[in-house]
Amino acid sequence: MSDKTEDTKLEIEESLKENEKKKQEKYCSVCHRPESVTGPLVTLGDMSVCNDCMQKSMDYMKNSNFDLGSLFKGLSNFPNISFLNFGGEEAPRREPKARKEEEPHFEMKDILPPHKIKKQLDEYVIGQERAKKIISVGVYNHYKRVIGEQRLLAEAEKGGGADPNAPAPVEIQKSNMLMIGPTGSGKTYLVQTLARLLDVPLAITDATSLTEAGYIGDDIESVVSKLLAAADNDVERAEHGIIFVDEIDKIAKKKNTNQRDVSGEAVQQGMLKLLEGAEIEVPVGATSKNAMVPLKTVNTKNILFICGGAFPDLETIVKERLTKRSSIGFHAELRDKYDNDPDILSKVTVEDLRKFGMIPEFLGRLPIIFSLESLTEDMLVRILHEPKNAILSQYEALLAMDEVRLTFEDDALHAIAEKAVKQDTGARALRSIIEEFMLDIMYEIPKDDNIGEVIITGDYIRGTGGPRILMRT
Repeated sequence: MSDKTEDTKLEIEESLKENEKKKQEKYCSVCHRPESVTGPLVTLGDMSVCNDCMQKSMDYMKNSNFDLGSLFKGLSNFPNISFLNFGGEEAPRREPKARKEEEPHFEMKDILPPHKIKKQLDEYVIGQERAKKIISVGVYNHYKRVIGEQRLLAEAEKGGGADPNAPAPVEIQKSNMLMIGPTGSGKTYLVQTLARLLDVPLAITDATSLTEAGYIGDDIESVVSKLLAAADNDVERAEHGIIFVDEIDKIAKKKNTNQRDVSGEAVQQGMLKLLEGAEIEVPVGATSKNAMVPLKTVNTKNILFICGGAFPDLETIVKERLTKRSSIGFHAELRDKYDNDPDILSKVTVEDLRKFGMIPEFLGRLPIIFSLESLTEDMLVRILHEPKNAILSQYEALLAMDEVRLTFEDDALHAIAEKAVKQDTGARALRSIIEEFMLDIMYEIPKDDNIGEVIITGDYIRGTGGPRILMRT
């Protein structure tokens, strides 16, 4: 009996010791697990945190761009705060991984020469021979400049090995472009086609929506945000992209105004650093900065800027300059000499653009200035059926789905071009004219399965006849 009593006393004492041990054991203040389960805890004053909870906190702060270094530096100045080694032994130091040499984003073999760029543009853009040649050479030289800078950076990172007798590298300035042309002449389409051929990200923005920072509207830097989005938020790829700023003539300096010009000269001033090249912080997934949107730094040094605009009334400024000579003598210029000149914009100079309202600093950062021709009737006829994805090919494909053949007579093509010239909106008028005459045909054809072919005639376009409809045999 005495032995049983002694065993019972021992069990009670062990139970009391175990309870006392549990009372003294530390628990994680976050997940409330004991130290015997989690391992050594991190003591922060009166608070203890396990390894798992601490790691989760660090991962969250790291993903949120939180400065962990400043946190630990600040906590080390407080008393009663110690950081324990979770492994019990000193963790081995990790050797930094050898940095892999990154291949340049562009190589000379990857860039098409100017004649091949123009040849591919010819398949999509009718006419505009001089403009296609200028833009092909400009783009080719721009990406050669990018490759040259990449090589210089690669040599600088390697260090040494440089020949002291070698000539100093030449820094090539960026060649941004300014396109001038009437509406519908193909400015935007030319840039879209170029970006697709080069397989580089393209951002198209409208200058009319840009305002000075702090005012309602898009900030100047929002154009870079659109390019970053087009590059799937890949900064390196975005830094080799193309930004096309359309309607650039709408930010011309206002004349005879006493109000603050927040959407004119102020926008030109704000674009100067972008055109020349600067590191700017742009929001990811948004066009405006706020506390909830992460930011990325983009360098615009290697981004090619192409600006385009119709510049209405610029012809008048050019004519005034050309007829400014003396109106007396053998060398006098007739005042109406250039009234019927369709390519008057090809004679534009920087001085003409300054009178229009563009500031000299802005024009100085657009060294390549060229104009597009006004579309003639013959050019409009070719636009209808020659290029890839031509307008007529699109309508032929639509009717082919109904197993109906669509044919346009040559007289009908010229009739459509005549109407487009009168509307004075360039190639944009072609689709609206065709859509008007094709509406009834595309409405009636699905009603009758016996229709096999529709022939559009010139009389139908001019309103003096109708289309010819052939039945299936």
